Amino acid sequence: MYKCPRLIDINAKSKIFRNNEKLLIIGRCIEIEHPDILEEFIKQGYSVLSVCLEAEHVNMVGFKLAGVIARGNYKEVSVLTVDGSMHCTQLHWMLEEVFKILGRNNIIRRHFVIYKGKLFEVSTRSVKTSRYLYKVDKIICGGTVIDDRNKNS
Repeated sequence: MYKCPRLIDINAKSKIFRNNEKLLIIGRCIEIEHPDILEEFIKQGYSVLSVCLEAEHVNMVGFKLAGVIARGNYKEVSVLTVDGSMHCTQLHWMLEEVFKILGRNNIIRRHFVIYKGKLFEVSTRSVKTSRYLYKVDKIICGGTVIDDRNKNS
């Protein structure tokens, strides 16, 4: 049924993507639910690796991705997920964390989501902000401090 290799199962220098400059990490369900959108990425030269964070822990997948990136020569590493999935959202955060750890700022990072069958690109700034519920709340509602322990009496 699934054809895209799982990131967690491949060798960090696999011939599947060794000579490619663009990696696309997808939420596993994309292959079945949105094959037309995935096909467009493949036509653009992306090597595709799949992840299901319902089955694999984000730390294991992130460590594996760090090994792949450290050993390769990539110009772009991107993530494609269904928007709103609490598991898939972690893939976007994971990519940013991996790059923070590796310090590889010369590689383009892109974040794509599918919402109501349409493809959208999301900024790295939005991905980073979304990790912090306080920041999201401040943007949406203005943020309210409930207990200011640093307040001088």
